Amino acid sequence: MRGARAYRDALVARAREFAETLCVGRTHGVHAEPTTFGLRLAGFAFEADRNLQRLTNAFEQMSVGKLSGAVGTYASIPPSAEARVMEALGLAREDISTQVVPRDRHSVVLARIAIAGGGLERFGQEIRNLQRTEVREVEEPFGSGQKGSSAMPHKRNPILAERICGLARVLRGYSQVGLENIALWHERDISHSGAERVVLPDATIALDYMQHIATRIVDGMTVYTDRMAENIELTHGALFSQRALTALVESGMTRDDAYRVVQENAQRAWDEGTSFRELIGAAAPQLDLDAVFDYSAYLKHVPEVMARLDRLAA
Repeated sequence: MRGARAYRDALVARAREFAETLCVGRTHGVHAEPTTFGLRLAGFAFEADRNLQRLTNAFEQMSVGKLSGAVGTYASIPPSAEARVMEALGLAREDISTQVVPRDRHSVVLARIAIAGGGLERFGQEIRNLQRTEVREVEEPFGSGQKGSSAMPHKRNPILAERICGLARVLRGYSQVGLENIALWHERDISHSGAERVVLPDATIALDYMQHIATRIVDGMTVYTDRMAENIELTHGALFSQRALTALVESGMTRDDAYRVVQENAQRAWDEGTSFRELIGAAAPQLDLDAVFDYSAYLKHVPEVMARLDRLAA
């Protein structure tokens, strides 16, 4: 589990580094409200920790053995002999076995490996999106002399993150094999073992490799804080729409009326490249614009939330 811990710990360190670095939050791929890059990384860190715990538990529940004869009746060997062997091997006893240990245990391991791969893919996809030319808030490490494209020398492609995303699909396929292997004929057939000889070693090796690549990205990624600040302003202040809406409602306006006023002016600001602050100020002169258009409001509770990372370092 060293790779899983290294990935989690790298995320924790960089989340703290960028705890209060404002960037735009996106829902549906569209600008929503400001968040911080540290909070975003902290979310990945907690996911990584959950996957570490899931993987640990999965391997623990699979650490069982059996020495109970051809169909699990102990006809040729007593349970006491099985107990001595399992103790020597450091394994728990399978309470009821056939000729083999039930394969639901193996399926759990492959499923949780696939889930962990999905978490890594979520991180990799985030890097890929943030590295797009139009966004360019983050770039994965790019070595000196590395080629980005054989035809276009200017390019720096997110190939590490793409590799993670591709392998996550492979892991999901292996998880399906694990599910198919649960149902065996009677006390045993070998339809499971032929597949397991491929998917079990390959899945664990692939996951370890993905964790290594992800840790490399986290440690070495370039974060363009200036570009994050620029991108926040792309909608000309329209992302303060919720704060403007809340302020209008608190001033006594009905929510429906307030929503129409804010929506009209926020979308106009976005479409026409006009300052939303100026537009809403003219439409609703009763507003305290300094209070509404206050980036520090999005940082108010960040230290409290980021303190939760201490739990992962314990």
